[in-house]
Amino acid sequence: MMHLRSFLQSYSFVFFFAVVRYAHGDLSYSVQEELKRGSVIGNIAKDLGLEVGRLSARKARVDMEENDRQYIGINLRSGDLVVAERIDREEHCGEKPSCVLKFELLLENPLELHRLSLQVQDVNDNAPIFPKDTMKLEIRESAAKGARYRINAAQDADIGKNSVESYILEQNPHFVFSIQATRAGGRKYGELVLDKELDREEQQEMKLLLTAVDGGSPQRSGTVVIHVIVLDANDNAPVFTEAVYTATLPENSPMKTPVITVSASDADEGVNGEVTYEFSSISDKLRNLFSLDDKTGEISVSGDIDYEEGRKYELFVEAKDGYGLSSEAKVIIDITDVNDNAPVIHVKSLTNPIHENVSPGTEVGIINVQDRDSESNRQVRCSIQQGAPFKLVPSIKNYYSLVTTGQLDRELVSDYNITITATDEGSPPLSSSKTVQLSIADINDNPPVFDEQSYSAYVSENNKPGSTLCSVTARDPDWRQNGTVIYSLLPGEVNGATVSSYVSVNGDTGVIHAVRSFDYEQFRSFKMQVMARDNGSPPLSSNVTVSVFVSDVNDNSPQILYPAPEGNSFMTELVPKAAHGGSLVSKVIAVDADSGQNAWLSYEIVKSTDPGLFTIGVHSGEIRTQRDISESDSMKQNLIVAVKDNGQPSLSATCSMYLLISDNLAEVPELKDISYDEKNSKLTSYLIIALVSVSTFFLTFIIIILGVRFCRRRKPRLLFDGAVAIPSAYLPPNYADVDGTGTLRSAYNYDAYLTTGSRTSDFKFVTSYNDNTLPADQTLRKMLSRSCFPFVVVFLIMMYRLIRPCYVN
Repeated sequence: MMHLRSFLQSYSFVFFFAVVRYAHGDLSYSVQEELKRGSVIGNIAKDLGLEVGRLSARKARVDMEENDRQYIGINLRSGDLVVAERIDREEHCGEKPSCVLKFELLLENPLELHRLSLQVQDVNDNAPIFPKDTMKLEIRESAAKGARYRINAAQDADIGKNSVESYILEQNPHFVFSIQATRAGGRKYGELVLDKELDREEQQEMKLLLTAVDGGSPQRSGTVVIHVIVLDANDNAPVFTEAVYTATLPENSPMKTPVITVSASDADEGVNGEVTYEFSSISDKLRNLFSLDDKTGEISVSGDIDYEEGRKYELFVEAKDGYGLSSEAKVIIDITDVNDNAPVIHVKSLTNPIHENVSPGTEVGIINVQDRDSESNRQVRCSIQQGAPFKLVPSIKNYYSLVTTGQLDRELVSDYNITITATDEGSPPLSSSKTVQLSIADINDNPPVFDEQSYSAYVSENNKPGSTLCSVTARDPDWRQNGTVIYSLLPGEVNGATVSSYVSVNGDTGVIHAVRSFDYEQFRSFKMQVMARDNGSPPLSSNVTVSVFVSDVNDNSPQILYPAPEGNSFMTELVPKAAHGGSLVSKVIAVDADSGQNAWLSYEIVKSTDPGLFTIGVHSGEIRTQRDISESDSMKQNLIVAVKDNGQPSLSATCSMYLLISDNLAEVPELKDISYDEKNSKLTSYLIIALVSVSTFFLTFIIIILGVRFCRRRKPRLLFDGAVAIPSAYLPPNYADVDGTGTLRSAYNYDAYLTTGSRTSDFKFVTSYNDNTLPADQTLRKMLSRSCFPFVVVFLIMMYRLIRPCYVN
């Protein structure tokens, strides 16, 4: 017997299963309870006709209906349906002959739902148990042979052949054991049958061992000791008013709530007629839920009644008189549902993060809602908060798809906290909420944007290389490398050179630096293009124009155009003795390559032969007589003129102006007296030749003067009431006049028409004219066309060319 039991125990975990495919695609499996974790139940992939590799891709999983525990799972590598947690048939089904657990198989992409039915088969894992270890039985000695005494049957949680199959009573001379079935529910109970009359004087009490044996393999048993006390006769057992009592109880009933009262009566009198009540067969779970008053027979609530834990309970109550005679009644308690369970929201699948460029209607998650209540109390409505670009779309059964409803923009909203609310239809309704956090993944969809549409930088000329001109800033709302901005210069030219040879930009900060020193006189402004590019893939960029304005610095001294110094020569002007006060004698003309106030020039006579004879216009440079010329004035007048600009600090230049007061060339003294003392003596011979030439020229000049006076009929002073004209050859190539503030005023037009000279200077006669709007060459032609002056000019030019080599060489 022991070898057989050991053999059966070693193979107690061997199981079998059968797969049945319903016409609508649902699957049913059969499995024994108490299998080890990992035991294979069936192959889902084979039964559904799916490739094993698709199970993982479609996120296959199994959920139990109305229960969060995972009793079975899926091996995604093989497709096997395996035991994931201990399955106890008695826990789920109790005494029900059939135990079926409902599961749901969920597949995604596309969403599929299959129902699984798991038939749990019983194994003999519970031994028979008697309600008490010792049963007291009092029997009168007058009891006749064949008298029967009820013995509470042993309880076995298993069903079928694994439940109680037989009883074995210890050998004794008075009793045998007989199995009977009650009318209420067909439950079996035992009866102790008197096979031989008792004799109290011979034996007052005895103890019998009763063993209950089940039919499982291996076989299990339980025992009870029957303590028989021999008494006088008690021939009436209590009788219940009803064989089956029924009651209805709402769940969540408070403690000590009365459920029902059972009642039994006994025809005997005295102690034999006193009835007490007790539960004849009750599990520990029911004992914690209900209590029985042994005097009154009232059953009341003693624990938490939950409809979701149990919807119907069966109790057996035994009524016993004072000497042990008893009877039994069945109590059925139906539990009614109360809306006490709020819906539970489960996030079955969630794509997080999601790219901001997903199209509307994209599924990002799967939501499952469960409510443990029944009927209308478990009908659930789901909603989502307003304002978020998402919605819930009902899918299969109690599943919902979370889909997008609009275009997402991470730069506007980078994270969403989506609150899902589920509300049942109970009275009052209950609801629950769950917040799902979704992050938006960035794509490079925004180019850098400069803070300003254009930038201007101001720098003074002669700046140091490497000095900062300005800073450009571009911002990119994208994230990480998509929002990292890099600055660079676009190709361009400034004055024929590449823009990069003038400026550079810091790629990280956008600070623009000067590469070289700028010169305002070369260029006053230039433009360049700066590009801001992000580090995305593909990169995006934008450009901005930066204008650089070079401001002037007083770095150029005034340049004297007239009189123009040529080596050590000097300029000589002839002033007639008849000149009156205020007559224009000559004009110092100077320019300044700077601009603005740096080019505003002022003139000053710093030294003169006769300080009171001549004056110079502070802003015009015109040299005029302050008074009429007298006979006492020296014929030779030497003026040193200083020209200053208005810069800070001020720069200046000086020139010498030589004037001869005379009406007749014959009166002109030897020019050597006017020359500088430091001239070389070797020029003496040239001076003698020059004097002879000048004498000849002077006689000719007198004749020309008379002719001019006759032709023009002009007063002598008008000959000098003009301005000195400067040929274009004197003007520097980079000279730029500032209107109203420069060195040459537009009110004057100058031109030369007569020259003479010595070895060191040019001598010029000047005239004035009023054709302000005509160029100098056109004005000259107009004057020559109206007089005989062209002949004079030609003659003087020829004489000048003959004489000039003498004193130049």
